[in-house]
Amino acid sequence: MIHVVAKISVKKGRASELLAAFKELLSKVQAEAGCIAYVPTVDAVTDIDRQAPVDADAVTMVEKWESLDHLKAHLSAAHMLEFRSRIGHLVETSDLRILEEE
Repeated sequence: MIHVVAKISVKKGRASELLAAFKELLSKVQAEAGCIAYVPTVDAVTDIDRQAPVDADAVTMVEKWESLDHLKAHLSAAHMLEFRSRIGHLVETSDLRILEEE
């Protein structure tokens, strides 16, 4: 099983636009073969002192895929290529972590 954590930093004040775009995309991704979970998230405001500072200009995708091949198919799917071209103007940087269970 493959886990993905992708932190996407957006231009100041534009996180809600990216979240709206992800919400439109969800049903297509969740219907893909091998998709177990695909969830857009934002930093929670808590009183836990070990938490990194809240970043209001970031959306973090939390994903789970049956295999690396399923993830690769997802990344090259037509709807994902279109999505990335449509939201590219919102993105400042992204940090992709691909993890596997031991």
